[in-house]
Amino acid sequence: MDGNAAVIFSSGYECDIGPHVFPMRKFRMLLDRLVAAGAMAPADVLEPGPASAEQLLRVHEAKYLDDLEHLRWSPRTSVSELPLSAEIVHAYRLAAGGTVLAGREAMARGAAVNLGGGFHHAFADHAEGFCYLNDLAVAARERTDAGVSRVAIVDLDVHQGNGTAKIFEGDPQVFTLSIHQERNYPVPKQQSSLDVGLDDGTGDGEYLEALDRALEQVWSFGPALLLYQAGADPYREDQLGGLKLSFEGLEQRDRRVIEGSRTRRIPVAVTLGGGYARNVEDTVRIHETTCRLALGAGANAGRAE
Repeated sequence: MDGNAAVIFSSGYECDIGPHVFPMRKFRMLLDRLVAAGAMAPADVLEPGPASAEQLLRVHEAKYLDDLEHLRWSPRTSVSELPLSAEIVHAYRLAAGGTVLAGREAMARGAAVNLGGGFHHAFADHAEGFCYLNDLAVAARERTDAGVSRVAIVDLDVHQGNGTAKIFEGDPQVFTLSIHQERNYPVPKQQSSLDVGLDDGTGDGEYLEALDRALEQVWSFGPALLLYQAGADPYREDQLGGLKLSFEGLEQRDRRVIEGSRTRRIPVAVTLGGGYARNVEDTVRIHETTCRLALGAGANAGRAE
């Protein structure tokens, strides 16, 4: 993929969580669609390893990681809305490793996409929602520890990125933006660098206007890397969301972030986050559009100085 955006994927992302609203099969479905459409070849895929203990400890507390390692159902793990198994913990370590790799590859190529990740509800010391490990936070901290001066996390999932917000609260190196449905999970909210809570039923026009205003603060921050949590759940047919974005509105959302980063020579690493459409094909379609835009961004995006 000389000069093109990196694509990161592992078959281990798809783990057995039992009957659940989170469609774990979407990861493989997305990869298959991108290959079938000619957007990438199977040989282009970069396989991540699981995030190391050292990388996880930069974000998560040792007692919590010990609970996960030993599959211990404790006050730190039991607030999750998922089962706890070795396969699931491994999948989340792989997702964190994938987002770390996406951050590194984005710095080298201009853009990268992890066909998973975006688990923004995990806190330093406990699980929350469908999230055991906060891959966005792990990747951001890995980059700042490697000398990257400023990282922005742009979280456009329908739910606030509460774990990410709390982890980086008061950190001058990391700017966290969350645009979300205000009257939705989580309750209470945490304090991001910038939160934009939208009313129920917000549609394309109002959403994009709010995004344009918020992105001005991101660009003013001057990030050397942007991590983009491109949740598909602001879609109007999502089962866990109450916003009303169309396919076209979501594409315009992605363009503002990905092409906005490219024109400013800011490397961008994409994670996919949530997506719970009544028809899983709709979720995959939204993710595919995001990935196509990211793949197109890589060839011409230079590394920010």
